Amino acid sequence: MGFLDAIKRWRLAQQGLSSGKKRRVHSENPVVQALEDSLWVKLALFATFAIGCAVMVLKSSPGTSFAEVPLKGALYGFVISVTAIVMFQVSLQSSCRRNSRVILVLGGLVGHLMLVRIAMTLVDAGHIPEVFRFFFVPFALAPMLHGVLLGRAVGAFSAVFVTLIGCLLVPQGEALTYMILSLVSGITSVLLSHQIRKRLQLLQAGIYVGAITLVIGVLLGRLDIAACFGPNAMDHLQVLGTGSAAAFGTAVFAALLISGLLPMFEGAFVLTTDISWLELSDLNHKLLRQMQLEAPGTFHHSLVVASLAEAAAEKIGANAPMCRVCSYFHDVGKLKKPGYFIENQHDSGENPHDALTPTMSALIIIAHVKDGVDLAVKHKLNPRIIDVIQEHHGDSLVIYFYRRAQEQKKLELEKVDRRLENPEDLPMIDEKNFRYPGPRPSTRESGIIALADTVESASRSLGKPTPARIRALIEDLVRAKIHDGQLDDCPLTLQELAIVKESFANTLRSMLHSRIDYPKDEDRSSSSSGTKRLNSDRDSSQGGRVIPMPKRA
Repeated sequence: MGFLDAIKRWRLAQQGLSSGKKRRVHSENPVVQALEDSLWVKLALFATFAIGCAVMVLKSSPGTSFAEVPLKGALYGFVISVTAIVMFQVSLQSSCRRNSRVILVLGGLVGHLMLVRIAMTLVDAGHIPEVFRFFFVPFALAPMLHGVLLGRAVGAFSAVFVTLIGCLLVPQGEALTYMILSLVSGITSVLLSHQIRKRLQLLQAGIYVGAITLVIGVLLGRLDIAACFGPNAMDHLQVLGTGSAAAFGTAVFAALLISGLLPMFEGAFVLTTDISWLELSDLNHKLLRQMQLEAPGTFHHSLVVASLAEAAAEKIGANAPMCRVCSYFHDVGKLKKPGYFIENQHDSGENPHDALTPTMSALIIIAHVKDGVDLAVKHKLNPRIIDVIQEHHGDSLVIYFYRRAQEQKKLELEKVDRRLENPEDLPMIDEKNFRYPGPRPSTRESGIIALADTVESASRSLGKPTPARIRALIEDLVRAKIHDGQLDDCPLTLQELAIVKESFANTLRSMLHSRIDYPKDEDRSSSSSGTKRLNSDRDSSQGGRVIPMPKRA
């Protein structure tokens, strides 16, 4: 098919009907997409997880609660893992829609449990003292990893089920201690790793988790502080120091491991954390630098849209860093023909659309979406940015040129009535030719950016931007988007839309506020003009020669 397409483009280019180039498009590998959506692959992953947990409990160390009846322990492990699968499928449906996310979550649970089993084995083999049994367990590993990559809900899910299944891997009588330590430390790591925007915050979260683990261990009697003040105090102080170092070191090591492996997980599972979004928000990107030089009006428009979208996303709990970065690039396609967009045209310059038909003008305007996707694919931008470029206009109508075409047709019809024009020569006006290709916004972030783009563009026409006019403008624009069906595929609720509109109004009001008209200093201006007049009279009396003033002693 690719070879046949190349031949067709070559033939059209020979006829002067094509440039011979193929526009880049963003599309996933069909084989990968089929594996991502396959129900059988998902069922195989679920079965592997359940059987793997059962085998792990079955092969656990002899000192566990089910050492004498291992099949009973394996059955318990299988039942708990099936419960985890059901909860994952029912409560976290958005996270398990793609099979790669299933691998990330269930694989993370298995990896965490394997480390728990290794720690228990090392203690039973005598390589780790019994008193430090739980201080070498990385309680924060899977919950923190899933919390950073997939959100609090998935992180809490991981904390609960690594605790329940892990209780089957610890010695008899230690299950309650492990459950408390694992659950508290895991939930703490999830709460501390929410909306991480700097890698240093992961290290801080690891330190706090280590402190919580140490305090809980002391409260549960794993370390005896009172013995440090009695006989053999030095020995007990050494044990306390070693236990503290183990608790902090294990938690910090888990945080550093996650921080180091985060880019790999993001690339492998097509995820983007707030840390990466902030790294992508650098205005020195090649495309943004080019926009500053070649399309400064579009660049300024993108900055304002970013401020509007980020503030609104913060209000409703959407991904604010993503909104900011995607807003920077949403109109990058205008770099192909920057002079055809009003924000890049000078007041004294000619409008190139004056020499074009409305249909041709609409095609040029609409093409900036496809041009943007082409540039984004060429520069390997984040797939979420490409989605926003495609969706920020949805399939809306280019209303200005559509009405202009209707007005021109009306004039042509008047000529037909006066028999000055042949009715067969009148062009057909099809509304489809004046609509963007879509798709419509499909995420909250994409919907917010689409609304911010429309609001910012329309706000330029406000002569006196009073708060009432700003609110009325935003209300009319959002209502028009809803009536046109542009938000039908977007998960924004009416309550969230109300908050977004209020945020837009507040941000625009601060941006478009009127300044104080400072009065002129008439006395200073009159004295200044008098001085200038005196100097000119003196110069003219000297025949244009300026007499130097005598120097002071």
